[in-house]
Amino acid sequence: MMHAMLDFPTRGSTDMAKPLVLVVDGEALIRISAVHMVEDAGFSTVDVSNADDAISILESRQDIRAVFTDITMVGSMDGLKLAHAIRGRWPPIYLIVASGMNVQDKLPVNGRFIRKPYSPEQVAAVLHDLFGQSPAPIGTEKASCLKFA
Repeated sequence: MMHAMLDFPTRGSTDMAKPLVLVVDGEALIRISAVHMVEDAGFSTVDVSNADDAISILESRQDIRAVFTDITMVGSMDGLKLAHAIRGRWPPIYLIVASGMNVQDKLPVNGRFIRKPYSPEQVAAVLHDLFGQSPAPIGTEKASCLKFA
């Protein structure tokens, strides 16, 4: 589990050719699973457990290309408020919001919604669509298979 640190280390590959996705989820096991799904889809990751740490990373780094966030978390804002804050301050960043509830009508402009439980294929499809890439077949790397409600 990663805790907020001053330098916010990345998990997995730091290959500069891979777009960097910030994964935000308060539940450690779900966050770790999401990180693996994003990395298996061919992206690099940084992960945190709350919106406040996500904002800190975005303020200190210029290389975050997308944010994949859950809605429910502790801290000063939930994932929806985080998504709207990001859209206001960092408009080019792609936004993916995950929830067990349908919140599509509450997303910021150009935000994407994934309903929980989501699969590695769903995560990869949304990321590849946002980045205009052809997805690599799932299973070419060790695929994550955990699903959470």
